[in-house]
This record gives sequence, C-alpha cells and structure tokens, in this order.
Amino acid sequence: MRWRLFFTTLAITALSVGATWLTLQPLLARAAKGADWHQASTLVLGLDLAVSALLGFLILNVFIGRASERTEAAALKRWSSELAMEREVNQRRLEELTRSNDALLRLQAELVAADRLATVGKLASGVAHEVGNPLSGILGYLSVLRMRAKDNAEVQDLSTRIENEVQRIDSIVRSLLELGRPSRGKAQPIDVRPVIDSCVKLLGAGKEFQNVRVKIEGPNALWLRAEPGPLSQVLVNLLINGAQAMDGKGDLTITLDEAGRVVVDDSGPGIPADVKARLFAPFFTTKPAGQGTGLGLAVSRHLLSQFDGTLDLADKPPPGARFIITLPVP
Repeated sequence: MRWRLFFTTLAITALSVGATWLTLQPLLARAAKGADWHQASTLVLGLDLAVSALLGFLILNVFIGRASERTEAAALKRWSSELAMEREVNQRRLEELTRSNDALLRLQAELVAADRLATVGKLASGVAHEVGNPLSGILGYLSVLRMRAKDNAEVQDLSTRIENEVQRIDSIVRSLLELGRPSRGKAQPIDVRPVIDSCVKLLGAGKEFQNVRVKIEGPNALWLRAEPGPLSQVLVNLLINGAQAMDGKGDLTITLDEAGRVVVDDSGPGIPADVKARLFAPFFTTKPAGQGTGLGLAVSRHLLSQFDGTLDLADKPPPGARFIITLPVP
C-alpha cells in the first residue's frame, strides 16, 4: 500500500514538473535574451525546492512506514509467542489438576474400600469364632456316624455330602478370619521364584489343571519382600480362578519382572466392564451359586497389604484377564 502511494505521488510530481517546465519555457527563452532572468531563476529555484521537499517527504514516509511495519510485525510475533507459552502453561496446569483429581478420586475409593473391609473383618472375626466350634462338632459326629454305618451305602453317601458342605462352610469361616487377622510380622526378603514353582507343582496334579498349560517367564531368581505363606495363598487363588475361568482348558502365564511384579495372565473370556468395579468387594462372585464365596480376591488383596504389597486387575489384549501382584523390592 505504501509503495503504491509512493509511485502514485511520484507520477503526479513528474506531471507537475512537466507542466511547470512547459510554463517556464517561454520565460527561460526570454531569459536567454537577457529579459526577466531574475523572475525565471526564482521560479526554477522554487520548483526545485518544492520537488526536493516532496520527494524527501515521500522517501521518509516510505522508510518510516517500513520501520513501523517491522515494529508491528515484531510486536505481533512476540505477543503470539507469549500467548502460545501461556497456552502451554495453562494446558500443563489443567493436566496436573486432572491427574490430581483422578488421584484424589482413587484415594477416596481406596479409603472407602479399606474402611468397608476393616468393618467386615471385625464383624467376621467374631462370627467366625462362633461358627467354628459347631462346625468342628458336626465333623466329629459325621466321623462317628460313618464308623457305625460302614455297611450302609446310603448313609455313607449322605455323610460324604454333608462333610463336603461343612468343609465349604469351614473354608468360608477361615477366609473371614483372614480378613480380620493382623499381619504376622514375618515379611522378609525372599526369592519368589521357588514359591511360584511350588504353587504350580502343587496345583498341577489337580483335576482342574489336567488340560491347563502353565508357563513361567522371567528371571530364575527374583528377591522381593513378602511372607511365603500368604503369598502362596494368593498365587494359588489366582491360578485356580484362572483355570476355572477357562473351564479347565487353556494357558496360564506367570511373568516376573525386576520392578517387583508378578503378573498372572489367563486365556479365558476376560472380565466384563460392569464387573471390574466390584471384583475385589467381599462376597462378590460371578460363579454359580454354591461354587464361590466371593472372598478369594478380597482376602488375597488384604493378605498382600499386610507387607505393603498390592493386587490389581490390569488391562490386556483379549482374550483373558491379567492380575498383577506388586511387592516391595528389598
């Protein structure tokens, strides 16, 4: 725009100079003959000054305009950069606030779950002690009944069924006791690989594992801080759950890593999204009636928490489910 104005003004100036020259030409001709020389020279000088002033103004205006444009461009660039930086800062703050909010929500959920579990544990401890003694008496009477009716097949069959149900009740009672039982205080650095090998060997002879392929991956030795007994109980529970989820046929993979994790994967159907939120709640089970107590995962998480361990359900590519045991590194 400024250059267009400059050239337009320059063209007008050239036309003005031409017109003035045509006007002065007669005067200059007479001046050449010695007449009106002073008047002609004055006009020429005035024209020269006017043209010089006009050209100087135009040139100055163009350069000032260029300088102004550069200044404005620099200012716009600086403001744009500052706005971009401010936007990045605000974005980082928003992300930090989002993470903090998520962490607070998780902590709140964990506190609620821990409080609920502690309440269940306190109630269960009292109930378990009261139920345990009658169960022992029932098992004793069943032994006597079997001895007295050795030749009665019907009585033997009924006694076996009663004993199985009593044993199931006893298992529930023992699990309830585990919920309210304090830490044994024996956590120490242990090599978890032999513990895993023992659990796999123990379960391998069972009917549920006849068509289950169990694979252990990772280092041959991994030292973590734990209690062998409770850790074995947790591993056995996860392996049995995995085998049952696959209907006794599929792959179980146990992976150890240096970060203090033991990952248990199965090739079953996986866990539905609506079940995940309640998976570790006491007495929640997806198994048919009479086949599950809903205490296995709740007790397992409680046992690991006694020595600062955790048990979590993790996402994995289908098929199957993934559980992660995390233990402190010595």
